[in-house]
Order: sequence, then C-alpha cells, then structure tokens
Amino acid sequence: MPLTDQQIQSLGRDALQRAAAGDFISAEEMFARIVEARPNMGQALHLLGQVRLKLGRFAEAREPLERAAQFLPRDVAAQTNFAGCLMQLGLHEQALLALAKAVRLKPDDAVIAHNTGRTLEALGRAEEAERAYDRALSIDHRLLPALSARAELLAARGEWAGALADLETALVSQPDDPRLRLRRGELMLRQGDWWRGLGDYEARLEIPGERYAPDLPRWQGEELDGRLLLYPEQADIESDAALRDTLMLARGVDAVVQCGATLAGWLDGPTIRRGEPLDGFVAAAPLRSLPLLLNWTREALPPPARLSRKPEPSSRIGWFTAAEPPTGLAGLDLARTPEEIPTCRLVVGDDTWPAHAAAALGIPTVILVPNTADWLWGPNLGTSPWYASAELLRDDDREGLAARLAGC
Repeated sequence: MPLTDQQIQSLGRDALQRAAAGDFISAEEMFARIVEARPNMGQALHLLGQVRLKLGRFAEAREPLERAAQFLPRDVAAQTNFAGCLMQLGLHEQALLALAKAVRLKPDDAVIAHNTGRTLEALGRAEEAERAYDRALSIDHRLLPALSARAELLAARGEWAGALADLETALVSQPDDPRLRLRRGELMLRQGDWWRGLGDYEARLEIPGERYAPDLPRWQGEELDGRLLLYPEQADIESDAALRDTLMLARGVDAVVQCGATLAGWLDGPTIRRGEPLDGFVAAAPLRSLPLLLNWTREALPPPARLSRKPEPSSRIGWFTAAEPPTGLAGLDLARTPEEIPTCRLVVGDDTWPAHAAAALGIPTVILVPNTADWLWGPNLGTSPWYASAELLRDDDREGLAARLAGC
C-alpha cells in the first residue's frame, strides 16, 4: 500500500529517533521503506546510506549514497559520505572525484582536505597526499587525523623531527591518547632513543583487545615472592613475531617463559605452554616491556637466552629468507629447515626466529631487515648489540649480501 506524505514524515521522524538511539537496524528498515515509496527523495537516500555505513554494510550503502549525491548536488555531506563509502570499498579514484565536488562546495573544510590526503595516499601518491594534509592543517592546525597521517608520511622517508613535531602537536589536544603516545615512542625508539621512547611504548598495553595478557598482575620490576612469567604479547603464540620476540627478548631475568611447541625444544630453561594453569605465578611481564623494566640499554644488553641445541658446524649454509640465493651459492649444500641450523657455519635469514636461533647459538648470521625494521634493532646496520655473531643488512641490499657471501 503506498505511503502518504504524512506517513512518510512520521516514519522519517521515528527512523531518526531510532538512529539517534543507536538502533540502526530498525532505522535502516524504516528509511528503506521511505526510499521504496519515494525513490527520488534525496534526503531519504542519504539517510539510508548513512545508517548502512554505521552498520558496516558498505557495498549496500553505495547505491543510495550515489543517488543521494546526484539528487543533492550542493549538499556537502552527501558528497563526502559518498566519497567515504567509496574509500571503504577501495574505489579511491572514484572517491577523489566525489571529494573534488565536496571541495568546490566547501573549499575551506579541513576534514575534506584530510580525506583527500587519505585517498591520495591509498593510491600511492604520497607527495600529493602530504600537500593535502598540509592544506588540512593550514585550516585546522590541530586536526588529529591529519597530524597523525602526516607524521606517518614524514617518518616513512626518515624525517623524524617533523614526524615527532606533528605527534607532539596532536598530543597537546589528546595527551592521554595511547595510540599517539605509542607512535611517538616508536619513532623515538627507531632513532635509538630508548631513554625517552620506552615509557611511551608501554602505551600499547592500554589499547584494549589488541594483545594477549595472562590473568596475573603485571610485573613492574619489584622483588617477587613467587614465580615470574614472561610471555609474548601476540595473540598467536606460534606466529613469526611471537617466536622471534621470545628468542630475542627472553633474557636478563630469572623467570618462566611462556612459549609454543615450536620453541619448547629449543629453550634451555623453564617454559610453560599457553593455556596451562598458572599456579604459583605471582606476576607476569610481556617480553617487549623488559627493556624498560630492567633498564636495558643498547650498549649493555644481557646475553641471549640459553638454547638446548649445540652448534655442530659443517660446511652447510643456512638459508632462511624469501630472497633467492645468489648465483654463486647455487651449487652449495643449503640448509632450509630449522632442525639443520646447528650444523651450519653461516646462516642468512630474514628477521624471523630461525635467524635469531642461529645467532643465539653463536653461529655467524646475516639478518636481512627492511627499511622500517623493528625498533629493537635501532637505526644502525652492521654488527648487532643483540648477538655478537649477527650482522644486519638491508633486505634490498643485494650487492652487500653478495659481497658478504663472496668466497662461501
């Protein structure tokens, strides 16, 4: 039965009230009824698209938002919401066109400029994205998303001072924001500034739902009357990151290490599986908090964790990297399984646990790290303070790797 104008007005009021109360499912049903009755009603199309965005149904939101943008050509919100939907769908070129219409309607809108930057960045147009962020910040110099986004761009090309300045400005408005503090800490740590960076880095533990933590009090470095548990904070204890952190950081304190089956046969010390009862433990610490809790410095790190395996070197070279071996190594006996690591006279690997195991055993090891390497490595290549036998090279330095392996 067709709806009268009065019924549509009443249904629209009810839908707006439901949406304001957070009941987007009911609001979506009501707006859909209005759009069915009045398919060219721009505001109803816009509101239907908005509630579908709230419900995370981006593909379904596109059609009403696109039509709303056509029927409401001078409505800035209609253009920006359509652009936002396209961004969520990964249709960044089309989103740019919608944002361009919004800019013409409201040229001094900082949020539109910021979203333009986000879209350009998604398209790999970093210089244009930075100019868009600059534009947003010239309009509103404390716009947090633009400050954070520009900081990321600056950090990616090594402009640490500018990146930190943007984060400091953002933190003036949001001094307790854990994500901003974490990012500031990471930038400082990447430059080797542990003294200032480690405290901020602990903000990661304030972000809910992102890290594993056992049901124990968090250790703060105090003397304990009971056992201490060290644990990797990754949700998947068998992930590359968790295995690597365990080998790299389980050092310098008398504790039981929580690990998975992969490392259970490697660590020469007390271990416990995740999920086992924690009877007798009085506190726990994430491995990545140890540098702060134990006052480590990069110049004076404790020795690596003891391993149960012992080196039995042969002529083999371990190869644990995604890169293909140089041509000169093609005829050599290459070890490619972790069980073969102790037999190697040299190991080449990405920043994953097999390379860390080899280095902890004292085997000469070349670890290939990306340009945005983990802050634990610090800003410098060459001999690593973490392992006396490890040398760091960039993972794209094929010439350097070939020179290091010459004569092998």
